[in-house]
Order: sequence, then structure tokens, then C-alpha cells
Amino acid sequence: MAELKKATDGGAGDRPAGKPEKQQRSVRVVMLALMITMLLAMLDNLIVGTAMPTIVGDLGGLEHLSWVVTAYTLATAASTPIWGKLGDMYGRKGVFLTSIVLFLIGSVLSGMAQDMGQLIGFRAVQGLGAGGLMVGVMAIIGDLVPPRERGKYQGMMAGVMAIAMIGGPLVGGTITDHLGWRWSFYINLPLGAVALAMVTLVLHLPKRERAEVKIDYLGAGLLTVGITAIVLVTTWGGSEYAWGSAVIVTLIAIGVASLTGFCFVETQAAEPIIPLHIFRNLNFTLMSVIGFMSGFVMFGAVLFLPLYQQSVQGASATNSGLLLLPMLLAMMVVSLIAGRVTTSTGKYKIFPILGSVLMVSGLFLLSRMDTGTTRLTSGIYMAVLGAGMGFLMQITMLVAQNSVEMKDMGVASSATTLFRTLGSSFGVAIMGALFTGRVQDEMAARGGGAVTAKSAQLDASSLAKLPAAVREAYQFAVSSGTHIAFLVGASVGVIALIASVFVKEVPLRGAGPETTSSDGGGAPAAAAGVRQPEAV
Repeated sequence: MAELKKATDGGAGDRPAGKPEKQQRSVRVVMLALMITMLLAMLDNLIVGTAMPTIVGDLGGLEHLSWVVTAYTLATAASTPIWGKLGDMYGRKGVFLTSIVLFLIGSVLSGMAQDMGQLIGFRAVQGLGAGGLMVGVMAIIGDLVPPRERGKYQGMMAGVMAIAMIGGPLVGGTITDHLGWRWSFYINLPLGAVALAMVTLVLHLPKRERAEVKIDYLGAGLLTVGITAIVLVTTWGGSEYAWGSAVIVTLIAIGVASLTGFCFVETQAAEPIIPLHIFRNLNFTLMSVIGFMSGFVMFGAVLFLPLYQQSVQGASATNSGLLLLPMLLAMMVVSLIAGRVTTSTGKYKIFPILGSVLMVSGLFLLSRMDTGTTRLTSGIYMAVLGAGMGFLMQITMLVAQNSVEMKDMGVASSATTLFRTLGSSFGVAIMGALFTGRVQDEMAARGGGAVTAKSAQLDASSLAKLPAAVREAYQFAVSSGTHIAFLVGASVGVIALIASVFVKEVPLRGAGPETTSSDGGGAPAAAAGVRQPEAV
């Protein structure tokens, strides 16, 4: 069997002349298809979020607005670990193609929705497919490219994220204004069709030869219930329901009971959804913690930075994606540099440490912003945070995948993705609750109670219509709320810094002769040769 590892391992000296270059080109074609799919997953919520006011105006059902996002998020989070396990059991390519098709079906149905109830249901279908997109991309990359060589592609992944965050709101606004909100869903079809065709034609992975095993339905069910309860708590807590309300307390109890039961069931299952033995590996557990914390910080920053710049600095909401450009460019450049250094040296421990230090520093600087902070100053602060995220975002997945055997590549990718998703849910919920509470308190103290009820939703044009005293009070309140939110983010970042100190420098697979690690920091050397993909 021709091994792709020979094509990507720069240290191999026994390769046939000419063949590696062809294989490398094929890998790049596959990577292009995977990046398109990754873009598909990241763009959707950003585009749809921009179109939501128009959707509500057409379909009505304002009281159900939050469920359009919640249904998608719930389905994505709950299905992510299941997609990863199915890929490990039945083959990566077929499962990945299935998730793309399901996502596109959900997109078409969502665009055809005639009322809010239908839209919520179809968004759940779309979310089920989306759960397999990101984990599929990461697991296939883990199969195709040895960890030592994977750093070459980190810049591509960071670039896709930057394009999505900058272009999503702009594309969503343009589509909604000129084509109608239904095309915010239909736009997925051409991108999805290209990704589907390219993956079908150019991705060739070895067929699985695995014994028939019983699917862990009970574990999957308990995990789904547990994740659903967690996401609902973070979505509803402090907004739809008070944190101490019966609904939130009940959901917390259900979540704790379900996840406790899940852990017990996984120890007994023949083919567990998430094999708990992967958490015995120190590096994998640490990467899960760092991924959770970086998700907490990243999505909180993406939520509050545009709000601050629109409300306090008077920026236009139309260009909200561009407001994040300093952070995203820094993240992309640093991720590219870190990837190249990792590939050339095989060293990576310094990057989680540097990333955590810069992340904490950037968040602390952002917490110092007030009503007099200039856009240049805030842009520099964002660049510091972006540099920290650039060191962390892809390294966490790289080290996590290098810490497990090849047979667990899918569950490792899905677990890491899930922890980052849950981190983002907690980040938005906790930072959002603190932000809103501080804004309301400051407005009440400064006599701006008339706008307190909608104090987190005023844009630059709305602010211009307010009396000068109320406007100044609101801007002070938002800067105060931003201060507490980012200060909490910096505190959370310290946990990631502590975790990164304990990461073990284990040789990356594909970096030459491999040795069995006995310190719990890396996968056994024998795993490096398991199930290597054929050349594509």
C-alpha cells in the first residue's frame, strides 16, 4: 500500500523520484476541498445572524427568534462526538460526505421554511450535518498528514476562520438586501456542491476492516441529553430564565446526572462513543482544558468587541466584521509562523505557553478600554489577543491528535472540538451575564433607566438620537461592562496558562524514528503505522 506519509515526510530518503511531488499536489487539492467545507461550517451562523431581522419581519414569531440559533447550536454540539465515532468505526470519507449532504438538505429546507416553527426544525437538521463538518475536516487532516507536517497547513485553517468572521456579516447583509433572506441558506449549495464533488473525486482513504460491534446507543443518548442540558443552561441562564429558577436548576441536575451516567456507561461499552482511556493521556487532557478556555475567550471577544466599537467608538454595524481585522490578521500570521516552526523543528511546547501569556495580556489590555480609547489603541490590544489565539487554536488540535492512536483519531478530534464549543457557550453566557448586569447597574446609577431594557442592543444610529447625557451614560456603561467581561476572560486565560506549563514535549509522528512514550504524554510508537492512508 502506498502511504501518504511518504509523500509528506520531508525526512524520507527512499521515495521514488517524482512521485512525492505528485502526491503533495494531490494532498493540496484535498486540503482545498476540506477548507471549503470548513468555510461552509463557519460562515453559516454569521450569514444567518445578519439576516435574522429580515427573517422575523417575513415569518413573524419574534418570541421564537432565539430558537433559530439555539436549535442549530444544540444539534451541532450534540452530534459532534457521534460523527467522530462513526468515522472511526465505518470509515472517514463516507461519514464525512453524509454530513455534508445532511447539512445541504437542512440548508435547502431552511430556505423553503414558511413559518418560524419550520425554520427552527430545519435549522436543527442543518445543525446535525454541521456537527460532522468540522470534526470530519480535522479527523481527515489527522489521517492524511502526519503531525510533524501538519503545521504547514495551520495558516490555511486560520485564514479560513478570518475570512469567515470578516466576510460572513458582509456577505449576509449583501445577500439579504439584494437577493432576499432565503438565499442566506441557499448560498450554501454551490459551496457545498464543490466540496462534495472534490471530496468524492480526490479523497481516497483505505477501507475499514473492523469486526461488527454494537453501537453504544445508551452512551450516545446520555451524552446528547447532557450536552443539550448544558447548552440550554448557558443559552437561557440569565436571559430567558433567572439563574436560580426551577428551569435552570432542573436542567443543571439533568446535565450532571446524564454526564455521570455517560461516564459509567462508557466504562462498560464495547465501542464507547468517547473512550475514556484517551483522557489518561496527560497531553490530551491538557489540550481539552486549553481548548475549552480558548473557546471561552475567543467567542466572548468576538461578541463584545464589535459591540464596544459600535456603541462607544461610533463604528458602523455594517462593517462589524472588519472591526475584528487586527485580531484575525494577527491570529492568521502567528498561526502560520507557529505551524512552520513546528514542522521544521518538531517542537511545540513553547507555543501553548506563549499563546496563553499573550491571550491573558490581550484580554487584560482590552479590559482597560474606556470611552476615550482610540480605535488604533483598541486595534493594538486586539492584535495581542489575536497573536495569543494564533498560537493556541491549531496547536491544541495538533497535540491532541498526536496524543492518541490512529484508531481514535475521530473521537479525539470530536472531543477537542466539543470542548471548544462548550467553552464558547459558557464564555458567551458568563461574560454576557456579567456585561449585561454591569450595563444595567451603571445606567440605573446614571439616570439612563429609559434605555436599560435594550441597553445591549443600541447601535451608532440609535445612540445618535438619544439626549447627550443619556448617550454618554450609556457609552460609559458599555465600557464598564466590557471591562468586567474581559477581566473575567483574562482570569479564565490564566487556567489555560497553568495547563500549558504541564504539556509534555512528545515527538510528533512523522518526524523520523519514533519511540514509545511511557510518560503518558504521547501515543505509542506502534500507533504511528496504524491505518496510514493511501496516497490520494
